[in-house]
Amino acid sequence: AVADRLVQIAQFFRFDGWLINIENSLSVSAQPSPTSPPLAVQPCSGSFPRFIQGSVVQTPYAFYHWQCIDVFVYFSHHTVTIPPVGWTNAAHRHGVCVLGTFITEWNEGGRLCEAFLAGDERSYQAVADRLVQIAQFFRFDGWLINIENSLSVSAQPSPTSPPLAVLPPTSTSFLPWSLLLLRVFFDSCDGFFTNYNWREEHLERMLGQAGERRADVYVGVDVFARGNVVGGRFDTDKSLELIRKHGFSVALFAPGWVYECLEKKDFFQNQDKFWGRLERYLPTHSICSLPFVTSFCLGMGARRVCYGQEEAVGPWYHLSAQEIQPLFGEHRLGGDGRGWVRTHCCLEDAWHGGSSLLVRGVIPPEVGNVAVRLFSLQAPVPPKIFLSMVYKLEGPTDVTVALELTTGDASSCHIGGISVLNAETSSRHSLRPLRVPPTKLARWVGRCGRQLSRGWVQHCYEVSLRGCLLLDLLVCFSRPPGSREEESFTCRLGEIQVVDAASLLAPLPQVETVTISQVRWQPAASEREGPPALLQLSCTLHWSFLLSQVRCFRIHYWGGTSDDSPGRELPRPEMPTFLGLAFATQYRIVDLLVEAAGPGQDRRVEFLVEPVPKEGFRVPQAEWGRAALLYSGPA
Repeated sequence: AVADRLVQIAQFFRFDGWLINIENSLSVSAQPSPTSPPLAVQPCSGSFPRFIQGSVVQTPYAFYHWQCIDVFVYFSHHTVTIPPVGWTNAAHRHGVCVLGTFITEWNEGGRLCEAFLAGDERSYQAVADRLVQIAQFFRFDGWLINIENSLSVSAQPSPTSPPLAVLPPTSTSFLPWSLLLLRVFFDSCDGFFTNYNWREEHLERMLGQAGERRADVYVGVDVFARGNVVGGRFDTDKSLELIRKHGFSVALFAPGWVYECLEKKDFFQNQDKFWGRLERYLPTHSICSLPFVTSFCLGMGARRVCYGQEEAVGPWYHLSAQEIQPLFGEHRLGGDGRGWVRTHCCLEDAWHGGSSLLVRGVIPPEVGNVAVRLFSLQAPVPPKIFLSMVYKLEGPTDVTVALELTTGDASSCHIGGISVLNAETSSRHSLRPLRVPPTKLARWVGRCGRQLSRGWVQHCYEVSLRGCLLLDLLVCFSRPPGSREEESFTCRLGEIQVVDAASLLAPLPQVETVTISQVRWQPAASEREGPPALLQLSCTLHWSFLLSQVRCFRIHYWGGTSDDSPGRELPRPEMPTFLGLAFATQYRIVDLLVEAAGPGQDRRVEFLVEPVPKEGFRVPQAEWGRAALLYSGPA
């Protein structure tokens, strides 16, 4: 009741929570369990996690080798660690599951475990229920249960006791005590994270214990290489070689070593080097549905670009804005190895977002072209698809650039899974450029075959394939006709799209019911002299829209002034001011500077919500959602 009342008060007065400050002694009976309110009350739907709308960071950490992993654990040494929304969004966009962490350790962790495990079933059922609610509310996929302290006999739960048996199905447990307990808990959960200080003989011993569930044993590898380990740092591949030899899965702990311990200026180079050495041991994720659109944005940059137009300069970091990342690395041709292609992420230029994909390579004299595989797919082909590529070549060159696909026979698939496709069932297609697009696709193809701003070029393609699966997406670089010399090239890829033609014929829904709530005004500290004074406006926008139809929303505003004549408004700029990106149907505006209204004067601030379709075209401003806030000065 106390907790519920506190939540109601915070919601009514629109502040963000409570400091619970108990500075007096409590009797044993008055000491609440870890799950008792008010500490464990349900999060408020109106609250905004820190940095959910991005931040300004000069040299942030970015993870972008998502196609190499299946599960991402957001770990810290807090008892309950909830993955930030940006990390969850980026992982889910790449088909990767996300786990939070529930950890107890040292003496304090032991006391906490005793409090909820040594009691009756209701105590640990309450903990399990709360963890499930948190995961559902923040939309991540489960928990790493990490018990790193000793337990009394009474606190050791049975194999079917919560929290292990009631957590979401991707929860993983790490319980490093006796072999008997290991086996008991392994049978009760769907994955097991081992310790790091193992040798090959330990792996051999685990074979008998794991039985047919070898893939459910995640053998721990500390990338920092602390203690007596097989390999870590840039020798982490030595550990993976042994783990894969015995058929186990891998749990890589702290791959952020490349950021934390090495030079920040070399971060991208070191990150690619680290994951490149592991590549042959890590199966690749496939993209399984259309549309597939990516601008290669890392969710960060030194500037913000919108379809070739620079709209803001300065560092930014917003992981929800990270788009699907390709396969990175260096690919060499056979023979003498003179032909090669290398891919890098690059913050120096962008078509949309903050980065692009830089592709460098050499075409040797004996071959006509080189190609690099960027994406693995397992997507059924609709009757007709359209593809688009935005790119630019650096420096003088006659090398040509084109997209290529590989396909497989869909008849080799069966319901419930995809069978292994042999090389004989795969065929590679060069694509025919789309020259005269249907008029209904005008928005999407408006830039096709044209020279765009800042040197970018867009090529579009039409493909009709039936009974096939899309398997791979490649970009091919060909030497000019008649050339017999070695050709080097540097190409920047700004965007790639693969879309179902039918999706481009369906109308885009409208942004509806834009509302403004949680409004706060306060005077702004200003160094300028004279009127008008400035105010700081904070408010929350809400709107209705089908999220599956868009990549995100772009939020803008106009600040205008109405004069004394009713119905008249002073001229406003042609384009509104960009505020930020939203990846849900709400956006919080904080301390926006607006001019105060003078005595008896009315002013107006208008907010605009621009949907960004998954197919990647720009929606006309007349179709954006909008809401206006009118405010007056005292008479």
